[in-house]
Amino acid sequence: MAQELNSEQGTTLIPAEKVARESRSSMISASFNFINSIIGSGIIGLPYALNQAGLPFGFLLLIVVAFITDYSIILLIKGGNLSGTNSYQSLVQSTFGFPGFLILSGLQFLYPFIAMISYNITTGDTMTKVFQRIPGVGPDHILAERHFVILLSTLLFTLPLSLYRNIEKLGKVSFLSMVLTFIILIIVIIRAATFGPQIPPTENAWAFAKWNAIQAVGVMSFAFICHHNSFLIYGSLEQPTLTNWSRVTHISVGSALIISAVFAVAGYATFTGYTQGDIFENYCRNDNLATFGRFCFGLSIITTFPLECFVTREVVSNVLCCRDLSKAQHVAITLLIVAVCTSISLAYDCLGIVLELNGVLCATPLIFIIPSACYLKLSVGRWFQRENLMPTILIFLGLFVMVTGLIMTGLYHQDCSHGVEMFYCADANISGTVPPV
Repeated sequence: MAQELNSEQGTTLIPAEKVARESRSSMISASFNFINSIIGSGIIGLPYALNQAGLPFGFLLLIVVAFITDYSIILLIKGGNLSGTNSYQSLVQSTFGFPGFLILSGLQFLYPFIAMISYNITTGDTMTKVFQRIPGVGPDHILAERHFVILLSTLLFTLPLSLYRNIEKLGKVSFLSMVLTFIILIIVIIRAATFGPQIPPTENAWAFAKWNAIQAVGVMSFAFICHHNSFLIYGSLEQPTLTNWSRVTHISVGSALIISAVFAVAGYATFTGYTQGDIFENYCRNDNLATFGRFCFGLSIITTFPLECFVTREVVSNVLCCRDLSKAQHVAITLLIVAVCTSISLAYDCLGIVLELNGVLCATPLIFIIPSACYLKLSVGRWFQRENLMPTILIFLGLFVMVTGLIMTGLYHQDCSHGVEMFYCADANISGTVPPV
């Protein structure tokens, strides 16, 4: 069996096995790129999500969020095929007009903008403890001051990198971030086995579920969102069919789920109810392996920050300027975005709440609501018919998570202890003492 392809040299015959092999190669490459886009800095908050939800129920929620992510990504491409569009923005504008485009643009601006705030907060938390392992740098040293570290990293690294006009110059960042994430995963697993048994578990540490479990959905949504890259990766397939795309999506989301679940369970099992929004805040200051993990994570988010800035600047350019930015406009908008983001991160320092708000306000509608709404609008059947029932359920579920998540975030929020050594670090042998009130 062969497939005929016309070329400039005439008709050539390509064996079906070679076509299948090339297709598989394309799908493997696309899957790797998609996994990279899913697994990012959001993974650091997943142990905190299990702390909110309870380990068993939180694990189930993680699987549900992954399933919904998988389904909505495929739904997004189906909507693009129905409308003849090839981007998230053009799909929403084609379906809901300019008002829909504005809403999506607002969400696509807020999501990376809030993510940049969380990156700065995490940089201040992690790098200060890294610097304190340098001889002569104590808790009172300027390098142990989170505000100074955030300003220093902004001026020396994130701002200069964000001023690039061509995102291709940051092309190696994705691979570097992936390698660093795997290093961090290994460190968390090692510490779960070597350090976890020394820490007394909190009361109800292994309870099936907790009342504020809905907050965990926001953090998980933040960790899994990747829809902005879907059309780009779909277009990179040598044979961009819905069947091939479904396979890529299943492989990518499934792999991300396994990695995320291992990280979340290992992190939570180590610290149980003491788990914070930034898992590295739980490790002791003199833990050299954890310090190396902090350094890897700090480097990862410092190099990822400019990618988010590219997105926010692009949204501003598309909505406000409607044209390519001049050099002066490019610099001015970049400076404004970075300055506002840095100011907020200097004034507020609780990572857990930032992850929750970004999840329920931005990630949830981008994952649950908008892809489903676009598909229902383009579908010829009624909303209660079998093929439209799942998208309808996702819309109502997304609205429920948004409203309930905001209420629960206000009612139940965890205090932060930035730079404060945890009680179990006071004794090298970790006695069974309880934390001070």
